[in-house]
Amino acid sequence: MIKLTKIPLQLPLLLLLLTATATIAKAQEFGGNPPSIKWKQIDMRAAKVIFPEGLDSAGLRVANIVRRMNGAIQPTIGFKQRQISILLQNQTTIANAYVGLAPFRSEFFLTPEQNSFDIGSLSWPEQLAIHEFRHVQQYNNFNVGFSHTLKVLFGEGGQALANDIAIPNWFFEGDAVFNETHVSEQGRGRLPWFFNGFRALWADGRAYSYMKIRNGSLRDFTPDWYPLGYMLVSYGREKYGDDFWRKVTQDAAAYKGVFYPLDRAIKKYSGEDFTQFRNDGYNHYKQVFKEDQSRHNSINQSFNNSIINAHQHFIADREYPVYVNDSTMIYMKSTYDHIPVFVVKTGTHEKKISVRSVSLDTYFAYHDGKIVYAAYRPDLRWNYRDYSELMLLDVNTGKEHRITKNTKYFSPDFSPNGQTIVAIKEGTNGKCDLHLINIATGQLISIIPNNENLFYTYPKFYGNDYLIAAVRTPKGKMSLDMIDIKTGSNKYLLPFSYQPIAFPLIKSDTAYFSATSGIDDRLFALSLKTFKLYELTNFNLNGSVGNYEPAISDNKFAWVGFTAFGYQLNEVDKKNLQWSPIEPEQVRGSLANFGISALKRDSSTDLLAKVKNDSLPVTKYRKSHHLFNFHSLIPNFNDPNYTLSIEGENVLNTLQSQVSFTYNRDEGYKQFGFDAVYGALFPYISGGADYTIDRRGYHNGSNIYWDETDLHGGLELPLNLSYGKNLTSLQAGSDLYYTQSAFQQPFRNMFPNQSYAYSNDYINLRNNIQQARQNIFPRFGQTIALNYKSAISGISAEQFLANGSFYFPGFTINHNVVINLAHQQRNKNNVINFSNDFPFSRGYTAENLYDMNKAGANYHFPIAYPDAGVANTFYLLRIRGNAFYDYTYATDFYTSGSQFKGTFRSTGAEVYFDSELFNQGAVSFGFRYSYLIDRDVFGGSGRNRFEIIVPVTVF
Repeated sequence: MIKLTKIPLQLPLLLLLLTATATIAKAQEFGGNPPSIKWKQIDMRAAKVIFPEGLDSAGLRVANIVRRMNGAIQPTIGFKQRQISILLQNQTTIANAYVGLAPFRSEFFLTPEQNSFDIGSLSWPEQLAIHEFRHVQQYNNFNVGFSHTLKVLFGEGGQALANDIAIPNWFFEGDAVFNETHVSEQGRGRLPWFFNGFRALWADGRAYSYMKIRNGSLRDFTPDWYPLGYMLVSYGREKYGDDFWRKVTQDAAAYKGVFYPLDRAIKKYSGEDFTQFRNDGYNHYKQVFKEDQSRHNSINQSFNNSIINAHQHFIADREYPVYVNDSTMIYMKSTYDHIPVFVVKTGTHEKKISVRSVSLDTYFAYHDGKIVYAAYRPDLRWNYRDYSELMLLDVNTGKEHRITKNTKYFSPDFSPNGQTIVAIKEGTNGKCDLHLINIATGQLISIIPNNENLFYTYPKFYGNDYLIAAVRTPKGKMSLDMIDIKTGSNKYLLPFSYQPIAFPLIKSDTAYFSATSGIDDRLFALSLKTFKLYELTNFNLNGSVGNYEPAISDNKFAWVGFTAFGYQLNEVDKKNLQWSPIEPEQVRGSLANFGISALKRDSSTDLLAKVKNDSLPVTKYRKSHHLFNFHSLIPNFNDPNYTLSIEGENVLNTLQSQVSFTYNRDEGYKQFGFDAVYGALFPYISGGADYTIDRRGYHNGSNIYWDETDLHGGLELPLNLSYGKNLTSLQAGSDLYYTQSAFQQPFRNMFPNQSYAYSNDYINLRNNIQQARQNIFPRFGQTIALNYKSAISGISAEQFLANGSFYFPGFTINHNVVINLAHQQRNKNNVINFSNDFPFSRGYTAENLYDMNKAGANYHFPIAYPDAGVANTFYLLRIRGNAFYDYTYATDFYTSGSQFKGTFRSTGAEVYFDSELFNQGAVSFGFRYSYLIDRDVFGGSGRNRFEIIVPVTVF
């Protein structure tokens, strides 16, 4: 949230501290699990693995990997050890994980994704363990020098701040990806898909600046920091030894050299400045790809072979094509300025079918005018529980409806007659099953037996009796599988290998699919009658990298490749397909190391295969364990209030607590406070107390002093009503406040002690459609806040506020019209003044008046996309503007009882700068000019007002 404030001297420190913890805060979900879940734990020296009852096998596997791997890989990062709590979450459909400070914990989200090219095919708990535990070791060993000093002063939030500034996010993730690749036989460092972004840029001759690669762009595709980090980390270990990064990061985290500590450490231990080191790392991989393209007859474009305008920005992702006939194709289309839509293309003309409902991927299946896909829906209350439900879309009408509810289905496909759907169910128990579903009723017809505990991806019907799917074994090896629908028996069509397979397509008696071979992901065709294998060796036509998502009609063949401008379609006449016979053993082998021999040169190489499933003690984890888990001291300096707060949150994310001290510079009072919110039950339960010393007032020419005691408690219902194409949330709650004032000597005889109680009731509604990357705001949306405060004892006072903002499209796609309407009214003779949240006309000195009504109009628009930065410290993504007009009409009463009426109109402009601090913390700030059409009767002179808009909170 952005609001106007003076700029205190201490604000930069606050911004940095909040920036350092913002990413962690977004990863965590407060009160996310229902209270019915019972938790177990495996308590070891390195980690405490906590998991829901019934997931013992996953918990034991993660614990054994951590126990076996911890000591083996410490020499390359450091030997410091602090136990972390690892929480296994099985209710969500999102494939993710994190390790974070403030508090120090990790969470694994246990539902794997379908695309094996993306993160690989290893068992998902194993993949998370070998990647995420490396982050644990990083944080343990980066608590040195100045980073340690900040931890002593500010707790874990202080270390997070110091680490994030000194050590870039690309190292954190690149080092973890190196570890997952090093200790396994797969890992993203061996997957061509992982490098597609950089290969596409190199193929087109694009040489973006380091800061642009770090911070991204709102108009150009840039790879994220994972492949950037892996290339630099792997190059550093390859050339300068396995302990190179341990020495570099120890110096950097300690801030040796003070400024740019990582750059200085790289120079110290490699002899190269960071720019040269970075370029050498890039060039290593460029050379590997160039040589291997020639050696392995790569079908991808060579480097610096741009076939698109040099100034062209991102075009679109066009994915999962399907043919209706030879001249008509349907696919998903996503751009930076439009949300994802289904498109039908006839000839060269594209026509939108419908916006896609909120989804975790862009996969879909088509049959006879119908599209089926899996849409994401969060639970009404529990943030860690969500669903993947099947949606059926009519291509001709653009209308869709949900056919399953409260399910976790992925990658659906139609049967040959279009009456049945097969979908993959990923259960909370870790099992993966194939479900057959009646398309008319959404009812489950049958579950195909999974006797070999396979993980299925992208199933396709082969006639009425069989399915073809790319499958993963529990160890992570893949094959193409023919599955008998009645019995579940498997016929493996290819040798098992760690080389990923995805996107099978069945046409007649041939299975087309993508699979990794050498440095590329290539297209293959397998005869389901003769079981002969062919590689389709057509050269990519549009300068793209990789070969995915095949589609076929009677006379046409299409597939998708990645370019510097998004996923683009390749299309050829089917008669021109180049079929090259190949033996399965020639392509189903090991994965490439891309010239990094360091992956194979110490005792922890392929360690994952050596980890045994030892029996470990499993005990109950008490939900009350360490509830008040205080982790950070947070300064919040917003003149005249200067606050230090000790923040706490327990491992299960069910209790947030805060102990605070505030000094008010205006009155000189000191306030001690405690607040807590408990989120394990359906409503949040909040409570707290504040004790204030030396409140000061003015009476008959002299100061008077009193102390205050404030108690409060409340309930809130945090509801998520999101469904389909809309993102909707509703918070409704009520708080009860009690305040008692005790006057100090010698004022006790002059003023009686006072006490009063009041209630604070509120409803907050937010509803909007999805938002594309360049959209400043959603093109349609509403935020409505209703708040009623009313005294219930001791005094007579009340105040009602209604405030709403309504978002509409502007003249062009990235423009927004925002209308703000507000009304606030309080008692004529309020004994106390409640806090004033009324959005007064901009530029005026705001007062809390008896009756206020406001209408405001805003027109937001982008001005420029600089994509430029300074000194690896500040990077500017976008400059945007807002022209506004505000009208406020207010009434009140003079002390004589006569009525005051006032009109407060202003107009002006705002300029905002959307930027990144230290290459990883998003911050927006701006400037405002207001012209006051009416006189400012409550303060200030002149009609022209200039203000600085800064974020006083990042999350």
